[in-house]
Amino acid sequence: MPLQNGYAAYQNNRIQTASPAELTLMLYEGAIKFCNIAIMAVENKEIEKAHINIRKVEDIISEFQATLNYKYPVAKDFNNVYVYLKDRLQEANFKKDKEILEEVLEHLRTLRDTWKEVMRITKNGTDTKAKGPAVAGV
Repeated sequence: MPLQNGYAAYQNNRIQTASPAELTLMLYEGAIKFCNIAIMAVENKEIEKAHINIRKVEDIISEFQATLNYKYPVAKDFNNVYVYLKDRLQEANFKKDKEILEEVLEHLRTLRDTWKEVMRITKNGTDTKAKGPAVAGV
């Protein structure tokens, strides 16, 4: 039990001290994790577990949409991607379709990797001379 409490404290501290760019990366990582869990649940015919984890991915994508910064034209493009992913997730949830979830997973990994590159270029979102990202309120 103390080990779990220590890990929870570590995670809480990590979130509390993270920059907006790091929080966005954590959300991408979470979406990927939940999508992987949903895929395994579909494979194992664990319908409720699949549903719960697909909804978690949808919730994270909704958070991305809510934090888009529309002063940058690319925000509209990100929103279109997020709408597409949510549509696919809803279809995957209805059909419990592993292939659709794997497609979404690939898109999430691409978005995460792109975000890591944005963080690298902008020095974790702190480089004010670089054009700022249009997502996640950064």
